[in-house]
Amino acid sequence: MVTVPAYGKRVKTGTEMSDLGIINNAAVLIEKEHITWIGKMEELSMSSMKETDVLDCIDKVVMPGFVDSHTHLLFAGSREDEFAMRSTGATYQDIAAQGGGILSTVRKLRETSKKDLKKNARRWLNAMMCHGTTTVEIKSGYGLDMENEIKMLEAINELNVEEVMTIVSTFIGAHAIPPEYRDNKNDYIKEIVERMIPYIGAKNLASFCDVFCEQGYFTLEESQTILMRGKQFGMAPKLHAEELTLTRSAELAASLGAVSADHLEHISDKGIESMAQSGVVATLLPGVSFFLNHTHAPARKLIDVGVPVAIATDFNPGSCMSYSMPMMMTIACAQMKMSPEEAITASTLNASAALNLSHERGSVEVGKKADLIVLDVPNYKFLPYHFAENHVLKVVKSGVVLEF
Repeated sequence: MVTVPAYGKRVKTGTEMSDLGIINNAAVLIEKEHITWIGKMEELSMSSMKETDVLDCIDKVVMPGFVDSHTHLLFAGSREDEFAMRSTGATYQDIAAQGGGILSTVRKLRETSKKDLKKNARRWLNAMMCHGTTTVEIKSGYGLDMENEIKMLEAINELNVEEVMTIVSTFIGAHAIPPEYRDNKNDYIKEIVERMIPYIGAKNLASFCDVFCEQGYFTLEESQTILMRGKQFGMAPKLHAEELTLTRSAELAASLGAVSADHLEHISDKGIESMAQSGVVATLLPGVSFFLNHTHAPARKLIDVGVPVAIATDFNPGSCMSYSMPMMMTIACAQMKMSPEEAITASTLNASAALNLSHERGSVEVGKKADLIVLDVPNYKFLPYHFAENHVLKVVKSGVVLEF
């Protein structure tokens, strides 16, 4: 068995991201939910194993479960018509101007009950788990009013209790301007900061507050106002930053001490330096650039300068209809000049850091939660190399071997 741990670090940067700490012919002991011992098989005391259940992983790769730190998984309907429009030349902005984009999903979600939203989400959660994801972040942002944003966040929190997957909730009421506030954005921002955030904070419905800082959506100043208000009510800041244009939102993320800035396709050198100095995690979303045929984020430059880099799917109906973390790794390696080692670190330990969870998840370490995956591959490099194939043989979640 081969394990791929990342000992002792809650985040990795630069050349550290290539150090996987591989142990060949290894063993991992798990007691209840936690890892209690790691080492070579020959160092294991067999006398202590008499009452222990054994999972045979000979000639397999064992590594941490994937952490998908940026998704919009809770949605209704689909947007394959927009995909077809893009295939003939329509842009993201063109589609939004015709009533598509985020607002089309908003209309469908507002018509869907919480029960049905959860039913749809369970389908995706189960599929994600089968593909090796053991922790996922889910954002709101398709409600865009008090009632439906709360409906979404309640559904996310209920799923976290009811499902095996570890689920982290993020409030992004500032995802777009709802149609009823099209001509009065200031009133919608007032609704977010004066009603939504205080209620969400009081009910502890979200760990993070996020904003789509982009031309035609929310400005730097508006984003700062919303994120500072979120911090007052216990929600750590995140940002959709530099996705479609250069907005200087990476610098805003650094100044606010954001946990992560996500997308970053158009980040400037100054933004990269600011993030490196502040330690903000750069969450890159390879599937979005692939699906929309957009510019990729400068992964190589971010890593070389010392920014902690994570990878996530951004699974959503409009810009990345894929929940496969291995597929994101393949794109990162093939199109963004990341090495397989860096892609693994970005999908596990650093992705956990993007959710403030790297103290307990994202690596094979004594004391951490036993979230592991067993891969039927000859070595870890085979995972991104043989793409569009599910190589996950077994999933161990909190010490329990799952059956699919």
